[in-house]
Amino acid sequence: MDEKVKTPAQLRRERLLDDKKNGYDRLSAADETAMQSYCEDYKKFLDAAKTEREAVDEAVRLAQARGFTPFARGMMVKPGDKLYRVNRGKALMLAVIGEKSLADGVSIGAAHIDAPRLDLKPQPLYEDSELCFLKTHYYGGIRKYQWVTIPLELHGVVVRSDGSAIRVAIGAGMGDPVFTVDDLLPHLGREQAKKPMAEAIPGESLNILVGSRPFKEDEGADRVKLAIMDILNQKYGLTEADFISAELEAVPAFRSSDVGFDRSLIGAYGQDDRVCSYACLAALMNCENPAHTAVCVLADKEEIGSEGVSGMKSAAFDTFMSDLCDAQRVSLKTCYEHSFCLSADVTAAYDPNFAEVYEKANSARVNYGVGLCKYTGSGGKSGSSDASAEVVGFIRRIFDQAEVIWQMAELGKVDAGGGGTVAKFMAERDIDTLDAGVPVLSMHAPFETTGKLDCYMMYKGMKAVYQAG
Repeated sequence: MDEKVKTPAQLRRERLLDDKKNGYDRLSAADETAMQSYCEDYKKFLDAAKTEREAVDEAVRLAQARGFTPFARGMMVKPGDKLYRVNRGKALMLAVIGEKSLADGVSIGAAHIDAPRLDLKPQPLYEDSELCFLKTHYYGGIRKYQWVTIPLELHGVVVRSDGSAIRVAIGAGMGDPVFTVDDLLPHLGREQAKKPMAEAIPGESLNILVGSRPFKEDEGADRVKLAIMDILNQKYGLTEADFISAELEAVPAFRSSDVGFDRSLIGAYGQDDRVCSYACLAALMNCENPAHTAVCVLADKEEIGSEGVSGMKSAAFDTFMSDLCDAQRVSLKTCYEHSFCLSADVTAAYDPNFAEVYEKANSARVNYGVGLCKYTGSGGKSGSSDASAEVVGFIRRIFDQAEVIWQMAELGKVDAGGGGTVAKFMAERDIDTLDAGVPVLSMHAPFETTGKLDCYMMYKGMKAVYQAG
């Protein structure tokens, strides 16, 4: 049977209107197969990288297996070299040296590997009514009520007074105990229920239950606390004073899982922004012979403003890039002004259950691919780098040529709220920058949800940027 001939009006509609279809209606068979394989590897990364330190460790392990080697100041570099540098164990920069000079600029994928969580206070351990708890200070923009009555793991590092460092990971191993934050039973929660959602669970009540059994053959105070410290001393050699120089993080004890009868979604903790950081890393590891040098930045501290020596505001990235430029006797300023950065951070996925805060025509949708965000910020674009039309056009061309499924997105209605990324800190360096990321449902919750198609398209898009001539 002959194919039906399209009318002039139909042809005109296809040419002039941006009537995009669901990504699964555009997905090739080859991409379908690649998507499934990629997402299985991504889920393994999520389970191995519950904290920023663990994300760095896992990224380095994967990169070394693909031929990446440490980069030190003064090293000579040549096209094809695969290099990396760790920033204080909590951030990571990697590069594949391109055929062109660094004077022609670099292609950068910048993401962050920290995520909202509960950090232990410097003096956290206490006993009350023969129950033992750890005091916490929440990190990043959490909704506190979501963190009670869920299983928690404890991860991090303790540096003792002699300088030795002890890595801690309790709750993730087979047979490990988990921890939890208590909540009030509904039978006695009448007054609590009257409070606004943000006030029902005060930050100071996010105390983690860690034990109840008293130390035997002791008649002093705080026998349960003593018993807990005895366990920690036997397992890790710790004393209570060692908490002072510790970075211990309580994170959800959830493994990454397929979501839905059709397994089209991924549910896990920390997908903001490890879904994009893994895409940047995986794309770089599969980047061969790029024209421009390809750089991947996995930064810390984005959830609290990109502060500190491991955040994107730090000079650590500039130092890394300066050392690369010195190896080719190129000015760092020249390199920056010819570079491009894709600020790879998640965006809000349209959720019809909360339609009142979204502007549907400009919201990212699950299964419609990478969400390009010309600007983020809040209110009148406050805190945004606001990419130029030329920069957006540049990425449109690259993504279309590479058959990347993508969409335009905003975070929500203009006056509903807002958020930021590392984009503005790259733009401050005189680097053209555009935000792009995977749409996420339940962002910043202990269990976030993403579409597999969108996860894979983020990787495919990032690879297209690295390989662009």
